[in-house]
Amino acid sequence: MPIRTKVLVTGGLGFIGSHIVDKLLENNFEVAVLDYDTNRNVPEKVKIFNVDIRDFKAVNKAIKSFEPSFVNHHAAQISVSASIRDPELDAAHNILGSLNVIKACVDTEVKHLIFASTGGALYGEVKKIPADETAPILPVSPYGSSKAAVETYLGFYRRVYGFKSTSLRYSNVYGPRQSPQGEAGVIAIFIAQILNGKAPVIFGAGEDTRDYVYVDDVVAANMLAMNLQLQGSYNIGTGIETSTNSLANLIARETNFSEAFNYASPRAGDVAKISLDALNFSEISGWKPIVKLQEGIKLTVADFKNSFETVQ
Repeated sequence: MPIRTKVLVTGGLGFIGSHIVDKLLENNFEVAVLDYDTNRNVPEKVKIFNVDIRDFKAVNKAIKSFEPSFVNHHAAQISVSASIRDPELDAAHNILGSLNVIKACVDTEVKHLIFASTGGALYGEVKKIPADETAPILPVSPYGSSKAAVETYLGFYRRVYGFKSTSLRYSNVYGPRQSPQGEAGVIAIFIAQILNGKAPVIFGAGEDTRDYVYVDDVVAANMLAMNLQLQGSYNIGTGIETSTNSLANLIARETNFSEAFNYASPRAGDVAKISLDALNFSEISGWKPIVKLQEGIKLTVADFKNSFETVQ
C-alpha cells in the first residue's frame, strides 16, 4: 500500500479549515487537525490534536509526533473589532501563536506551510481597486497588523532558513459552516438574522464594498498552492466589489425577506472599499473563482436552513 502524504491543518475544525480537511481526505491525504475547539466539524479518519497554538510545547509535540510534509495554518483570532478592543490578545493568537507553528515546522523539517492571510485588512484604504500585491500594506486594525507581521516573519524564515511558505491573502470568504457569531462573516450573520426573524443590521450607510469569494474556490487555491509549493504572497479574490446594501438585498431575495434593514454607526477598523486582483496567482496556478455570488448565497442559505444556528 503506497504511503500517503501527511498534511496537518491548524484550525482544521473551523470554517475554512474544515473544508480544506474534507478536500484533503477526498484526495487521499493522511490528515491531522490541530484545534482547541474539538466539538465541531469533526471528520472521521483524522488525527485530532486538542491544542491551543499559544502553547509552543504542545504545538511542537503535536507536529513532531505527526511528522507532516505540509502544514496549512488557519488557526487564528478572526475578529477585527476584537483586535481593536484587545490588541494584546490578538497578537498572542495571531503573531505569537503563528510563530509557534512556524518554529515547530522548521524544527520538524516540514516541506511547506500555507498561511491564511488577509487582503482587505492588510492593505487598508487602497487607491487602486482591485488591489494587487504591490499595494502598500497599511492596515487599519491590529488584526491586519498581525497578519502583516506573520508574513514578514515567514519572509525571514524563507531567507535565512530556506523554509518554504505561501501566504494566501483572502478577500471575504463565505459559504457553508461559517459561524454567524461575532462579525467576521457578514453573509452568515445576515442569513442567521433573517432566519431568526430579524432585519439585517448594516453598519454605516451600506455603501462600503467587499470582494466575496466562495469557500470552495478558496479550498481550490489552497490545494494548488500546496501542490505547486509556491513561495511568497498571493491575493485570492474575485476582483468584484459588492456593496453591503447590494449584498443584503441579494440575501433578502433568496430568503424571501421583505422588511427594511436596520442601520447602525460605522465600526472602527472597517475599510471603505476593497476588492482583490488575483491575476498573479491565476497566471502561475491556473486558478479562477468559479462560484458566482448569487449562487454562493443560495448554497449558503440552503446549508443554514439544514443546520440552523441561532444568533443571540
